[in-house]
Amino acid sequence: METITLPELEQAINFWRSRSPAEGEELRLCPEAAALASPYAYLIMTHRREVALADLDPAAREAIAAWRSAHGQGTAG
Repeated sequence: METITLPELEQAINFWRSRSPAEGEELRLCPEAAALASPYAYLIMTHRREVALADLDPAAREAIAAWRSAHGQGTAG
């Protein structure tokens, strides 16, 4: 089962936020960071350290895959 950890989610969110800073008066997150915000909050609220990628929606999985690719991590979790 392929997973992503809480620290990895945080790194991925920060990566996307640095690439596409929040916009507008409401400081709207870019689509990739927004897709990762829910699983990140879920892990914090449930005191879990990781989540299966299969449990994430497609937008979150795509954001993680692109982040991992940008960091030469491939798809292993």
